[in-house]
Amino acid sequence: MPQFATAKDGIRLAYEVVGDGPPVLLIHGFAASRVQNWKDPGWYQTLTQAGYQVVAMDCRGHGESDKPHDEKSYGHDIMAEDALAVMEAAGVAPTFLMGYSMGGFISMHLLLEHPDRLRKLAIGGVGATYLNTSPQPGNRMADPETRNRIADALIEPDKSKITDPTARTFRDFADQSGKDRLALAACMRAMRRNFPESELRKSQRPVLVVCGQNDVLTGPPDPLAAAFANGRAVTVPRRDHMTTVGDKVYKAAVLEFFG
Repeated sequence: MPQFATAKDGIRLAYEVVGDGPPVLLIHGFAASRVQNWKDPGWYQTLTQAGYQVVAMDCRGHGESDKPHDEKSYGHDIMAEDALAVMEAAGVAPTFLMGYSMGGFISMHLLLEHPDRLRKLAIGGVGATYLNTSPQPGNRMADPETRNRIADALIEPDKSKITDPTARTFRDFADQSGKDRLALAACMRAMRRNFPESELRKSQRPVLVVCGQNDVLTGPPDPLAAAFANGRAVTVPRRDHMTTVGDKVYKAAVLEFFG
């Protein structure tokens, strides 16, 4: 059974603590949960066997946390504050931090706004295409119109009308796992902040950036890692955005990085 922290606006945030040792806070990706993103792919076992304590949270709108349908209830800044609430409730600051995809965005916000709460940051499923607000060739997630199409697809009654392949992928994923699609749509519309290199460069914390070789949503990890003062990049061979999460190359890179 999960424990619950309370956000500043009263939202209940589910989390669980597993194992003993230096804590690692895990923040999952969009439309996933702590179980789907971390437990099922073997991250709990990988980290606890290596001597770490897992602190895994469900972001608002996801998993066993509360799911508001109002767009104003979401955003990287709000969800970063949620992570701080979980840290406080679990008594685990400073902590190692790992975020995947949306969780990587939230983690970067924590890195920039609350660096004293972190030891090291491992970002997965976030790459070159998230560096700034301008959409880059080959990427669509940096484009607000794409995010709106995904949000529209999540609430579209007739799935046959969804022609955008990226939007259809997210809708299918949400349907397969029985998600609250109204909450997810609100969350997606609020995910608007991208990070200029000048802002990332300010942090001196060690940062690991991991992306799948075939991840067309994020692009390669190297440019993003280079934007940090103390960043390193790892590419997971033959993996895309969905299949990188549980890969042994990803896990080995994180364990080596946390050291």
